[in-house]
Amino acid sequence: MPKRSKEKPVKRRSSEEELLPKQSRVEHSAPPSPLSFLSPSSLFESLIQPMGPEQFFSEYWEKKPLHLQRSDPTTASYYQSLFQLSDLPSLCSHDLEYYTDVNVVRCINGKKKDLNKQGKVKSSVLNKSFTQNKATIQFHQPQRFKDELWKIQEKLECFFGGLVGSNVYITPQESQGLPAHYDDVEVFILQLEGQKNWLLYKPTVPLAAEYCVESEERIGSPSHEITLKAGDLLYFPRGTIHQASTPAGGEHSTHLTLSTYQRMSWGDLLLDVFPSVLSDRSKREVSLRGGMPRRFLLGDGAGQDTSRQMASLLRSLAEEIETGKQEVRSTHMKRDFITNRLPPHSQEDLLTPSGRIPALEDTVCLMHKDHMVITVEPSQERTDEASEMVVFVLHSLKNQRETHMMGESGDEDEEEDISRGLQFPLSHLQALLQLQKAEQLTVDQLQLPTAEEKCSLVLALWSESLLEVL
Repeated sequence: MPKRSKEKPVKRRSSEEELLPKQSRVEHSAPPSPLSFLSPSSLFESLIQPMGPEQFFSEYWEKKPLHLQRSDPTTASYYQSLFQLSDLPSLCSHDLEYYTDVNVVRCINGKKKDLNKQGKVKSSVLNKSFTQNKATIQFHQPQRFKDELWKIQEKLECFFGGLVGSNVYITPQESQGLPAHYDDVEVFILQLEGQKNWLLYKPTVPLAAEYCVESEERIGSPSHEITLKAGDLLYFPRGTIHQASTPAGGEHSTHLTLSTYQRMSWGDLLLDVFPSVLSDRSKREVSLRGGMPRRFLLGDGAGQDTSRQMASLLRSLAEEIETGKQEVRSTHMKRDFITNRLPPHSQEDLLTPSGRIPALEDTVCLMHKDHMVITVEPSQERTDEASEMVVFVLHSLKNQRETHMMGESGDEDEEEDISRGLQFPLSHLQALLQLQKAEQLTVDQLQLPTAEEKCSLVLALWSESLLEVL
């Protein structure tokens, strides 16, 4: 597991820590940001300007690549401040590990060559791989260490309603890091330093659901040949085959890849909601509780009659969903997102409740709505009785930025406590939905039978910093 980012005292730089450019010793003041952090929507809008979101989603999203060229020096300067080659020596002091935090690779004759070492990353060794072996340095999830990237990605996770990861790629001149491949994510590339030549090819698997390297024989000729310069942005959908190299005669290239919408297709959603839909329907529909044909599992019961029966049951289920008679609930996808996403950028201020305890006559509102979800699930308490449905309010206020998108959430017990959040009886669902949908309301307006239950509900939410008194 990667070590948490901690402030460390400034140390004298040893000879082995001298990383490539001499400007690495220069302190860079933060340039003005061209991005708007007023809301998730304003952040995304400013990220893809001058194009508007409506045009982007109607013409490009999941359809085709988009190259936005920027000649604005302010944008180029801001992009460079997000991550640059000269940041690596100080980052190496955070006990980085090869493979986990940093990947060192080079593409030679269409094949990826792994140049990783074992154990902790030393800047002198990284420098040697970069300068002598012309290797690409891939830095995994830099938002764990870079506050501005944390701020950007947290807002984008609110905008998309899904996880947003990132990687930084630093490539020396006249070199390539990875062979032609496609990914299972929507990709936004920000060119931070230097230039990079991109070749994009038509997908062999449109909107691919997995990563795959493609051979030169299969990909054909490029559909797009693009040179990214500092301040430029490139978008392409999942499944787009791509490869990139740094031109000769210039400086190194640094680019940031923001990625989202991994396993967020209609198919993924149906896989998530179908178990609960079928379970609910089976409790009310005796035909779904009837036995399947004898020897079906041995391959003898399959036939046209069986197919017709299954199709009829599915049509009936679809009709119930379409008419609103059958509730559709996402559970696992919601839990996965809220458990693994970034906490709010101002997290330190949110760990203790603020303001006074809510009373029955108070006007209240939910806080951090984009950082919480409501699910209806079977109770996790084990009893001999039929499982009881309960309501969970899950939130990400206590998530760990240091483990974001790293495949680990720390100690299992801690992860369980964070992901479980608050649990309420099913009778509290409507009151919770009231709070979620309303801008504000009085505690007394909550759809619960007693004043005690109303006050108990808002107190629990207030205690988790999810509710405030206006």
